[in-house]
Amino acid sequence: MGNYLNPDNSKFQRAVNSDIYVDKTGLIKYTNRVINTMQAYVCVSRPRRFGKSMAADMLTAYYSKGCDSREVFSGLEITEDETFDRYLNKYDTVFLNVQEFLSRSSDVKELIARIKQRVIRELTRQYPDVELFDSTDLAETMQDIYAESKCPFVLIIDEWDCIFREFKNDKEAQEKYLDFLRDLIKDKSYIHLAYMTGILPIKKYGTHSALNMFDEFSMIDPGPLASYVGFTESEVEKLCGEYQMDIDEIRNWYDGYSFEEVPSVYSPKSVISCMRLGRLGNYWNQTETFEALQLYIDMNFEGLRDDILSMLAGEEVPVNTGSFTNDMATFRTEDDVLTLLIHLGYLGYRYATKTVFIPNGEIRAEFVNAVSVSDWGEVSNALKNSADTLQAIWQGREKQVAEGIRQAHFETSHIQYNDENALSYTISLALYAARNFYTFHRELSGGKGFADLVFIPRKRFMDKPALVVELKWDKDAAGAITQIREKEYCRSLEEYHGKLLLVGINYDKKTKEHSCKIEEYRK
Repeated sequence: MGNYLNPDNSKFQRAVNSDIYVDKTGLIKYTNRVINTMQAYVCVSRPRRFGKSMAADMLTAYYSKGCDSREVFSGLEITEDETFDRYLNKYDTVFLNVQEFLSRSSDVKELIARIKQRVIRELTRQYPDVELFDSTDLAETMQDIYAESKCPFVLIIDEWDCIFREFKNDKEAQEKYLDFLRDLIKDKSYIHLAYMTGILPIKKYGTHSALNMFDEFSMIDPGPLASYVGFTESEVEKLCGEYQMDIDEIRNWYDGYSFEEVPSVYSPKSVISCMRLGRLGNYWNQTETFEALQLYIDMNFEGLRDDILSMLAGEEVPVNTGSFTNDMATFRTEDDVLTLLIHLGYLGYRYATKTVFIPNGEIRAEFVNAVSVSDWGEVSNALKNSADTLQAIWQGREKQVAEGIRQAHFETSHIQYNDENALSYTISLALYAARNFYTFHRELSGGKGFADLVFIPRKRFMDKPALVVELKWDKDAAGAITQIREKEYCRSLEEYHGKLLLVGINYDKKTKEHSCKIEEYRK
């Protein structure tokens, strides 16, 4: 039992002992299926705080010969699988946390040397009688030991991509690191399973990837591992029952990542913190400030700001993920920026439509913080003042509402401000703060037609009035109120018994001014 060769199971035991532990041992069924096959090279990329390290600790506890983990896994999903006993604690397992080595190294050359020295030291202690051809060469040392012991290796690398985050612009260092991994792993008979986890997919350079033998499971396409990306709907529903939390509130705040195989995936860190502390909050971003996001959305690519604002208003925008080179320095188009934000967890990706979107309320708050402090002109002011605009609606201050909408009004390259749909887009930004209190509906069926915008208070905020908003282009705000009444849009809220405000908004094409009319609806 060592630190790097055949570690014990204490890290995974600590996770299982925690107040909240969600069983993800089903992942081992997949790795057992591919072990010692051509698919035995697995690279999993996820955002920070999505359980990457815990998965690596779990696999280490399962495969490592340095411990007996039968009791640790007792009662967990994997024990029901027929392969459980076959591979349990049967492999020489090498576990590397590259971030740990990086923190003790001044450059990549020193990092590689340190990894070799530490692992070879433990290998020679474990196998003192094996004659080594070159005791300074890690790959050859592992090959010599395997030839003698006939015990293959499982290699688990956590934070494998930290080099590309720390040395963003040092291509020589990146290539040296990739070449080290290729020499250690590729076409080596002593490796029966290689599992790497990080934030970024494998870096591409030249005409090919140095690690092209890996199957990659990313936030763009996690494939059969989708249910292990985060918490699933059923897992979160179970936790809500145990901790008496409202699933609708949790869904609005932390759900939103969606894959074809698993339509609802939640941020694990956020859900756990919310359950333990008993309240909604921004937990995922506690280890990083919004300035990290601001750096990317402020990049000078045509259409990037427009698309960010579209997504803030609830839209999805198309993206081409194919040109991204899987690093944090090479950005040739807007698509490269958006693709990086998918991998970082700031955007969700819909594989079928090839579109991106802001996944949930927690992440949307990060975007608003970033845009509010950026130099985006009146739009930044509109977002900062959104709470004031909402308060003005509640208090019937029509001129202040019109001013808040004016600030959010902007021309975009792909949504021309010339119809009620574009006006709806602007209102969504002006009333961004309403998402904290309301469930938001567009074109909600009711009475004799469809209401443009309807805001229904969430359970925790039933003291707030519901809002039915009708939009007019180059007509009259009072006429919008009349239409709400005549077409009986409020019939869609028959089960709602609280206060209800009717809001009419018009944009005058000649004067380029917005006007607002607010009335209370009485049943």
